[in-house]
Amino acid sequence: MNPQVQAFFDSATATVTYVVHAGDGTDCAVIDSVLDYDPKSGRTATHHADQVVAFIREHRLNTVWLLETHAHADHLSAAPYLQQQLGGRIAIGAAIRTVQQAFSGIYNFKHADAHNGAQFDHLFEADEAFMIGALHARALHVPGHTPADIAYQIGDAVFIGDTMFMPDVGTARCDFPGGSANALYQSVRRLLSLPPQTRLYMCHDYPPTQRDPAWQTTVAAQRAANIHIRDGVSEQEFVAMRTQRDATLSMPVLILPAIQVNLSAGHLPEPEDNGVRYLKIPLNAM
Repeated sequence: MNPQVQAFFDSATATVTYVVHAGDGTDCAVIDSVLDYDPKSGRTATHHADQVVAFIREHRLNTVWLLETHAHADHLSAAPYLQQQLGGRIAIGAAIRTVQQAFSGIYNFKHADAHNGAQFDHLFEADEAFMIGALHARALHVPGHTPADIAYQIGDAVFIGDTMFMPDVGTARCDFPGGSANALYQSVRRLLSLPPQTRLYMCHDYPPTQRDPAWQTTVAAQRAANIHIRDGVSEQEFVAMRTQRDATLSMPVLILPAIQVNLSAGHLPEPEDNGVRYLKIPLNAM
């Protein structure tokens, strides 16, 4: 059985959230949700997530999974809010522990479960199979952008996180802690070994000026035209390109608040004695 897919594009962060299901009244999964966050005021909101909630309720879907492809550096996850509204289990790849360990020193995390993954309801082992109602799914471990990236293969659709972008945009950076251009090359080639007609769904799109945002393509299209990693590009060529390009990139605007929150499965810090929640911004640490 192949899934039905509903996409929600957040223009503020260029992120695509997906609802994956088998039809009205069936179980569903939400992939890579977004909590609205204004870095100027420090205010959060749920406008984007509420669109997802409205769709799920309109189609009488039962939310069983709230899936993250990785610990995002460009937006805060809305998974806890969606869980409160809809239920479901928050899940990510088991290698999130490696990312937590890499950042625990930066944020000076000292609580007992700072890097054991306990903040999530489920940690997928590499290539673990699971179900979304009647839909068969598999969590493919595709490290490179981060050590913990997961692509979710659901029927003929694969939700590939930040391994690749649309063919005219290329691939994701590999210079975050634990990232590896060599690993990303191998992960992408694994994805591109799937059948040519396999649907690939991006986590982001940063479109050239001549087109509107898009987020669905195929294995065949990526193999033919991806500007960074199409067929014929060697691992050595890719690593050289990726290393040179990453050295020119600035940090994502929301990386410091986003990573702090997303390593805790999207849970915001507990309020202090004045009732206010505070994010930690490490100075001169990145």
